[in-house]
Amino acid sequence: MPADTTGPTADDRLIVALDLPNALEGLQLAEALGNRVSFYKIGLGMLTTGGLALAGELKQEHGKRIFLDMKLYDISATVENAVRGIAQFDLDFLTVHGDPHVVRAACEGAAGKDLKILAVTILTSLDRADLDAGLMKSGDIRDLVAERSARAFEAGADGVIASPQEAALIRALPQARDRLIVTPGVRPAGTMPGDQKRVATPAQAIAAGADHIVVGRPIWRARSPANAVRAVLDELP
Repeated sequence: MPADTTGPTADDRLIVALDLPNALEGLQLAEALGNRVSFYKIGLGMLTTGGLALAGELKQEHGKRIFLDMKLYDISATVENAVRGIAQFDLDFLTVHGDPHVVRAACEGAAGKDLKILAVTILTSLDRADLDAGLMKSGDIRDLVAERSARAFEAGADGVIASPQEAALIRALPQARDRLIVTPGVRPAGTMPGDQKRVATPAQAIAAGADHIVVGRPIWRARSPANAVRAVLDELP
């Protein structure tokens, strides 16, 4: 598929999630989108099918920014060692679970590198019933996300991952000054939420205080991914 280089210039606030079966399909989509997109997310689903190699290729050969969405969780020593290894790839964002001991270990592993550590608060595919089933602390989900964000920031996180519905609460935290808020669960106007339960439009997410929005299926499942990107960019304030 030839690169589509027409249309609006890329906006770093949009991160396109390459939640595709393998690295080849991810690379084909990135090449087709051309200069429309400058920032990509690569997650666990592609880890065993060339995801790390794709991350390096998009970064080094195509000049893209890369968000590696690994959601690491383990004992401190293991997290620190894993992050230290990942940091050698010169990527941009890495996710870990928002538990303070995990965040502190990740920050130690990333020390001296430009890799930003983003703490996952509560997945955007979960609601209160899901938290109850997992024996999670009671309370309004938005308050829990804000509390986890504050603790992650205090542990050294460069930013947090949260739904657009909690972005304003997080942005109001004293600890959130100069920190990043990255919001998955973003759905352009007129698209279906899929398995996401706490969603908002791109414009709503940015207005609420998000620095970056993550959009995947509404783009790569579209008949024309380039037009889908254009539609998202048109919604951004």
